[in-house]
Amino acid sequence: MAKLVHFSEAASLALHAMVLIAKSDNHINVNSIAEEMGASRNHLAKVLQQLVKHNYLKSVRGPSGGFILSKPADEISILEIYEAIEGKIDVPDCPLDRKICPFEKCLMNGLVSDVTMQFKNYFKEQSLEDFVTRS
Repeated sequence: MAKLVHFSEAASLALHAMVLIAKSDNHINVNSIAEEMGASRNHLAKVLQQLVKHNYLKSVRGPSGGFILSKPADEISILEIYEAIEGKIDVPDCPLDRKICPFEKCLMNGLVSDVTMQFKNYFKEQSLEDFVTRS
């Protein structure tokens, strides 16, 4: 079944893990997060390292180590998390990425651009803290 909006597994892991980490009082390790999410430990570890690389998480090694937010949850937008994993969201002029259209006016009438902007703006306005309080 086709979906208009699709989240990669990596983006989903990132968003869900960030909520779990934000809810935790202390460092939380990748094994605990993977178990709670029913996710692959290896895939999750790669995603979390991307978030460390983008300075959304701090990683602490050792028996009491794990991951912790590098800044308050209300200062991290969901868009930032999403784009750290997927890259910047492109707002296309043409849903088919064509430079030349055979029609005078797009058959989609700008729908793809509008939906993309709504998605992007919604994620930009939502902080990680908003998602933490909803869960």
